[in-house]
Amino acid sequence: MKMLYKTVVLILAIIPTLNGYAATCPDADAFNVLPSFNAPQKKPFKHFGNKLLSGFYQPFHMVQDAIVLEGKTATLVGKFDYDIILHKDLEGEKVHTYLYSKGMTKWEYIGVSVTNKDGRIYVPIADRPVGEYIVKMVVEGDLSSATGYLNVVEPNRKTILFDIDGTLTLNDFEGIGDYFGSKTAAAHAYATEVVKAYTAKNYQIVYLTGRPYWVAEDTRQWFKTNNIIPRHLHTNPSSGGLLSLDTENYKADYIRYLVNEAQLDIVRAYGNAATDISAYARAGLPAQHTYIIGPQAGNGGTQDIGGDYSYHFSTVVKSTPAVNCRS
Repeated sequence: MKMLYKTVVLILAIIPTLNGYAATCPDADAFNVLPSFNAPQKKPFKHFGNKLLSGFYQPFHMVQDAIVLEGKTATLVGKFDYDIILHKDLEGEKVHTYLYSKGMTKWEYIGVSVTNKDGRIYVPIADRPVGEYIVKMVVEGDLSSATGYLNVVEPNRKTILFDIDGTLTLNDFEGIGDYFGSKTAAAHAYATEVVKAYTAKNYQIVYLTGRPYWVAEDTRQWFKTNNIIPRHLHTNPSSGGLLSLDTENYKADYIRYLVNEAQLDIVRAYGNAATDISAYARAGLPAQHTYIIGPQAGNGGTQDIGGDYSYHFSTVVKSTPAVNCRS
């Protein structure tokens, strides 16, 4: 009898992921309504220099979005610094972490961490059910904060991967205007329609950008301005700058994590640069499912999108079947 029970349980566990689809759909509306948030009590900075830092400079904090396979522990990384140019790290100060998911009645307090010499904290999150989570990290000394997202997924969740600069935006330098507030990055024609269509068809969206960590919040704001859900965003943890030379290695490594550890099924990947083509290939993504826009299109056997997304949207994206998953 026990053997029969175990067999039935195993079958029920396998059925939802047959044919490569995820049992649970991504929830695009998970955070349309949030409960009120009660910030921690504000207390003096431990270090006087940090009090001056906070008083004179604008915060550029961020939380790196995370995707983790169910049953695994996620590590949420927060990075805290100040000033648009200097990016002076907040060292040795307390940061409080909170988490919320749809169905919860209030924000859950996770705990307090102390920033290291790089202004980072690492917060483990274990034993969470499959679903979408929003994370808020708050600096105790001035109550400045940053927001990020955690996805706990089942194996084989069908995923679409996007680069941002030059892929969704018109060129690789559009993010600079966003960052300095001089302009809002322009999107390729039908780029946002492509993203929204995949979202409506229940694909997991991952934005993998070479932008450094300190433009994360500006990037999320660009998504919101274009009515795109601002998750899952993965920025370059290096502080090398907007044109960091390690972009190819960083992207290839993170895609390997998504495929091998988070067990995502990346069915299409979009990019524009030679580094995108190389990173995707090195990570094992097939060229026939790699779509490139711009001068590099077609290189390495990749698929040529053209000058914008209008034709691709009407001939490829619209006819792409929706993911068969459970809402």
